[in-house]
Amino acid sequence: MSDFQLTRNAAGRLVYNREDETHEGVVPVRAFPIAAPDECLSLISREGHELAWIDRLDSLPDDIRALIIEELASREFTPEISRISQVSGFATPSTWQVETDRGDTELLLKAEDHIRRLSHTALLITDGHGISFLIRNIEKLDAHSRKLLDRFL
Repeated sequence: MSDFQLTRNAAGRLVYNREDETHEGVVPVRAFPIAAPDECLSLISREGHELAWIDRLDSLPDDIRALIIEELASREFTPEISRISQVSGFATPSTWQVETDRGDTELLLKAEDHIRRLSHTALLITDGHGISFLIRNIEKLDAHSRKLLDRFL
């Protein structure tokens, strides 16, 4: 159970209410957006002050959790790669055809160092336009995708 309320105002901004304290334009921020997306979140005021710390999203009432998830989804864009269909070449720059949770797309890998290892199994790939793509678990990729990816690691 939370000790605050969260609503949307007429302009669509989040409004934080706790006892006699009200803040409009509140922003949820994940402490570990990739490693632990549903844990360790902060609600930040427009002035940049932390209003609330949330250990786990699933500990919140459904209505508050839904508002936070909706707000995060509108601000965050990190497509997750599920398959690498093809690459234009094994030297950079190269164009990759990938399947993501947001649909099929193409990314431009300018240099091998734009592939960053986050953990033993997770990678973050930044394309030539500054968009970050996530591979959450290399081991869950199909053999063809892993073979293509291995050429760049």
